[in-house]
Parts: sequence; structure tokens; C-alpha cells
Amino acid sequence: MSTTKNGRARLAMRHRRVRQRVAGRTDRPRMAVFRSLNHIYAQVIDDGQGHTIATASSLDLAQRPPETRPTKTDISKQVGSLIAKRAKDKGVTKVVLDRGGNKYHGRVKALADAAREEGLEF
Repeated sequence: MSTTKNGRARLAMRHRRVRQRVAGRTDRPRMAVFRSLNHIYAQVIDDGQGHTIATASSLDLAQRPPETRPTKTDISKQVGSLIAKRAKDKGVTKVVLDRGGNKYHGRVKALADAAREEGLEF
């Protein structure tokens, strides 16, 4: 078995395990994080009603000239700040973090820390 297949299988197993424990409610919605190779996405979701309250992604950020391109971790911090501001505008102050099967490390941790600094409670 290739390492890519093993990695995807481990990610899927972690994702299922996390989703068994994490559910968003009206008073405390779920902040879902999806990390691809080049981008990162975050959504604040009320699972009870099935509505997305706020979204933010690295695609939302303004285009940058190539010579001043920040690192992926810096972009994740900006996305974390952006999702926190948009959620607070909608009246959400407390969320549950759904890391989407990713380890709480690197870009996912940077996004979560930036959201906390903007005032979201986990």
C-alpha cells in the first residue's frame, strides 16, 4: 500500500472519529476547517438547522504580488481572523472546532489561534 493511500485512510478515520464527538448547535455552532494542499477553508455551521452561518477561505483574501507572497501559515492566520470577524458580525461568539480529521498542528492550529485572538471561544 502506498503512503498516500495510508495517509488518506488515516485522515478519513480521524475525521469520522472527530465528527462522532463534535456537533454544532444553535448556541454553539461548529467551525469546520478544510485544508487542501494550497488553500484553507473555514465555515461556521449550525448542524441543528443545517445552515452555514459564516465562511472564509484563503481565496477570499486579496490577490498578492508574487514577491510579497506570505507563507501558508500566515495565510491561515488571516483566514482565522476573517472567520472570527464574520462570525461575530452574525452574533456568534462560541464555537466548537471541527478540524476535519487534520491533526491540530501547523496551519489548522494557526487558524484556530488567530480566531481565538479575535474573540471566538472554543
